Amino acid sequence: MSKKQATLDHISTDVLVIGGGNAALTAAITARELGLKVLVLESSPIEVRGGNSRHTRNIRYIHDAANSFLTGPYLEEECYNDLLMVTKGNTTEKMARLVIRGSHNVGDWMTAHGCRFQPAMRGTLHLSRTNAFFRGGGKGLINAYHETCRRLGVQVMYETEALDLEVANGTCTAVHAQGPKGEYLIRLRSVVLASGGYQGNRAWLREAWGPTADNFLIRGTPYDKGVMLKAMMEKGAKTIGDPTQGHCVAIDGRAPKFDGGICTRLDCVPFGIVVNKDGRRFYNEGEEFWPKRYAIWGRLVAGQPDQIGYVFIDAKSINLFMPSVFPPLESDTVGGLAEQMGLEPNAVEETVRAFNASTKPGSFNPGELDGLATEGLDPPKTNWARPLDTPPYYGYTLRPGITFTYLSLVINEQARVVQQDDTPFNNIFAAGEITSGNVLGQGYMAGFGMTIGTVFGRLAGKEAATCLMN
Repeated sequence: MSKKQATLDHISTDVLVIGGGNAALTAAITARELGLKVLVLESSPIEVRGGNSRHTRNIRYIHDAANSFLTGPYLEEECYNDLLMVTKGNTTEKMARLVIRGSHNVGDWMTAHGCRFQPAMRGTLHLSRTNAFFRGGGKGLINAYHETCRRLGVQVMYETEALDLEVANGTCTAVHAQGPKGEYLIRLRSVVLASGGYQGNRAWLREAWGPTADNFLIRGTPYDKGVMLKAMMEKGAKTIGDPTQGHCVAIDGRAPKFDGGICTRLDCVPFGIVVNKDGRRFYNEGEEFWPKRYAIWGRLVAGQPDQIGYVFIDAKSINLFMPSVFPPLESDTVGGLAEQMGLEPNAVEETVRAFNASTKPGSFNPGELDGLATEGLDPPKTNWARPLDTPPYYGYTLRPGITFTYLSLVINEQARVVQQDDTPFNNIFAAGEITSGNVLGQGYMAGFGMTIGTVFGRLAGKEAATCLMN
């Protein structure tokens, strides 16, 4: 045995957690509090630790009553019905209810482990009853959990990527990893896979989507490449989910290729109109409240020529949504704004004329489904349909922004990864985005990725520890 190999063999742990986001850290904390030695592999540098979780700002969970940062109760059936609406029924009820029930008052556990919450901010008030907002955003949450890990004695190895697993007869005995100082062989007694989806893997996105994927922007971390997902598929793990489905939203077309985060999202669509490169509308901008429907717009834009859309609003609406990170384009005329955006002015002006002619008098209320709808227009706008008639006019370009993918490892109700023959692996557990397809077949609702990560993370950490204690 070489000196290098002998050194590598000395790395061992009870529970190995692969990943560094919310699901990984909740799993690590839970396993450590049960008395097990825990090691976390975080593929990113410490400065950008936390995976997609560092870009989040809230979590959706059920609770029985209002508190200092939530304005009212949110119960199981309402949450489940919200999920059915956004997924159009494409969910596994058993797993969906497991997540929803497991989220009951989870904010108390989070607070006990360092998280701090704040009331909803301007532009997010539709979520003030259902979602709790992190003070300091997702980065604040990740920093708090890392402090808890440090206090508990959880070891974290940064810039260390898990490459493959040694699995025999349904049991994982070791993981091969690559770090700053070379290769590692990490021996373990159980493992939690919480390493995210594959949205950072351009080749895999092209395999699923074709060349249109080249025009996608990745909102989250570039470190989520699906390495563990692919490795487990090769080891005989069962998967669930359409490779082309994921949390895909319309974001500012000027956002960076990777890591733009939540600040690149645009929330102005309900208050204006969206056209494609031909200057034509293609969907109902007023279908539902934005927290419930915003995640459909990434796929809608992905289906348009060159995977691009253009949103137009006027001066009446500029202060109705969360401010954008990039300033909008601005013009005193619709045609002038269209020209700035590279569109044919006459086509856009005609679209706006037709839209304005279809609007009717009524009571506009951005805080509720106001029924202020167009008449005789295809596609219609069924709420908040006010004419675009008040200069200056503002515009943004839209691109599909992939947050995370839904092709996932199948897990059971103990968060064990399931094999092709429907038997679970003995000591391989999973949580977070690598499991999202068990609940999300399509669509998304705000804050629910954190729900999945927190509930499955705690469950995986508990089961990964208790399976060693029996």
